[in-house]
Amino acid sequence: MTDPSRDVTGLRRTTAAGGAGARPGYSRGMTVVLVVRHGLTASTGKALTGWLPGIPLDDRGQAQAAALAVRLAEMPLAAIVTSPLDRCRQTAAVIADWQAAGQAGARVETSADAVPGAPPVHVDDRLGECRYGDWTGQSLRKLAREPLWHVVQAHPSAVRFPGSDGESMTAMQQRAVDAVRDWNEKLGRHAIYLVCSHGDVIKAILADALGMHLDMSQRIQVDPCSLSVIRYTPLRPFVLRMNDTGTDATGLAALVHEPASARATADAEADAQIGGGAGGAGG
Repeated sequence: MTDPSRDVTGLRRTTAAGGAGARPGYSRGMTVVLVVRHGLTASTGKALTGWLPGIPLDDRGQAQAAALAVRLAEMPLAAIVTSPLDRCRQTAAVIADWQAAGQAGARVETSADAVPGAPPVHVDDRLGECRYGDWTGQSLRKLAREPLWHVVQAHPSAVRFPGSDGESMTAMQQRAVDAVRDWNEKLGRHAIYLVCSHGDVIKAILADALGMHLDMSQRIQVDPCSLSVIRYTPLRPFVLRMNDTGTDATGLAALVHEPASARATADAEADAQIGGGAGGAGG
């Protein structure tokens, strides 16, 4: 039986706004971050483009972004925070447009300008791609023959990419995690917001949320335009979904509404579900 107190996304409706960043009529108890990798480009999987300018989404990437945007159209996003690189900004723009249109509306024309009714789109350089230094622009096939490649695979915490502008992977993780934590604080514990970034950056964010060493991050898969979901509580983050490339909007419902076990006290919302919990059926 349908619960009339919830909408199709599973968020509980209330008569008052849910707090900082929430749309009127919704109540939230924790910060939920939807982490999205940009869609495909012509060079994805072929070359390490890094911070090279002028790398847009190709037709496949545009289609991926549109499919994800439709899926998230009724999600009440407080903000979208994106890497400054074109492929992420374009992905974020498509999602912002669909936020304005909603599930019932037609696709609006994508533009760089703010769309009325859309969540604000913020650019944060800390969510930009790892700075690969001299590796930037080179083919992955060529780089796989470099001795450093094996270190990147097995021991990324020891890697600093060559060249004057090369970055260490630990520095990349630190800036990205700092960005997420700062936006959590700015938007508040009642917010749902979206971060659009890059594969290695997202793997580093997920590793931090899972309490994993950065060296374990290469065990995480992050596909183009995939969705990962992290719920941040005062005690710990909960990783609710990783590398989701599905199409079912209703499958996200249980991930964003406040769990029943979290409603009683502030401490309870940071408790793990002993025995596994009931998932969406428990709300």
